[in-house]
Amino acid sequence: MVNSEEFIPEAIVEIRKAVGGHRAIIALSGGVDSSVCAALAYQALGENLYPVYVDTGLMRKGETEKIQQAFHYMPLTIVDAKERFVNALKGVSDPEEKRKITGELFIRVFEEEAKLKRVDFLVQGTIYPDIIESEGQIKSHHNVGGLPSEVAFSGVVEPLKYLYKDEVREIARALGLPPQISERMPFPGPGLAVRIIGEVTEEKLHIVREANEIVEQEILRCKPWQTFAALIEKGTGVKGDVRVHGWIIAVRAVQSRDGMTADVLELSYDVLRKIASRIASEIPDVARVVYDITPKPPATIEFE
Repeated sequence: MVNSEEFIPEAIVEIRKAVGGHRAIIALSGGVDSSVCAALAYQALGENLYPVYVDTGLMRKGETEKIQQAFHYMPLTIVDAKERFVNALKGVSDPEEKRKITGELFIRVFEEEAKLKRVDFLVQGTIYPDIIESEGQIKSHHNVGGLPSEVAFSGVVEPLKYLYKDEVREIARALGLPPQISERMPFPGPGLAVRIIGEVTEEKLHIVREANEIVEQEILRCKPWQTFAALIEKGTGVKGDVRVHGWIIAVRAVQSRDGMTADVLELSYDVLRKIASRIASEIPDVARVVYDITPKPPATIEFE
């Protein structure tokens, strides 16, 4: 386990040394990894750090507003890139291609912002499991295997790249970040794009975003390591005595230490029934709801 008292000052020195007297831009998503990275980089670089949040249109409900509130003390730039990301994913069904498309578009957006701000370095919150899974070809993380081969930065600084998720949370607590950040559930870099099996469309994004909100409302009280909803396909159902061919939502809830392995969270039937009832009734185009009971391995936590 990481020693926070030693790691924090060492990381600040490392960032300051890597960037030198130059300016840096940081990809701030609001997740614990990028938030810890931003807090460290802000201490290291001060006014030479430019935090940027990209609204990809692939985020959870109310995400952008929450990020604005949480990081109001930083000079945060919000880039509206919803149309660019959704258009780039049109017709794409392969999950690895989705990851690579979002990874490249992320870096291109940051390059554009860096050029506007005359910035030389990119700081990002890559952690060790991202590297392991990308190099092991389990899946390409948008900030590792999803990155394009050439980037327009003098250097990419990754102060958390040898840490696991639980260690990053320890650093977050030591830095005094609020619980809504330090204990925040993981959220994939490609966002809801990898919680949709097949092509990403505006309709599917709306449905999975609403379903994800319901799942979090009902399951967070059970203290999962991670929980979410995924849209997997269409199936036959009955609503109002009428046959419908609606979407199938899969619910996922797991416990884990570092994301490398995971066990399914045992939810009561009452909780599962309430989730199914709410999703099917509150989202008209959903025909059925299922609960994924597969551990990791053999499954990954996310569906893609």
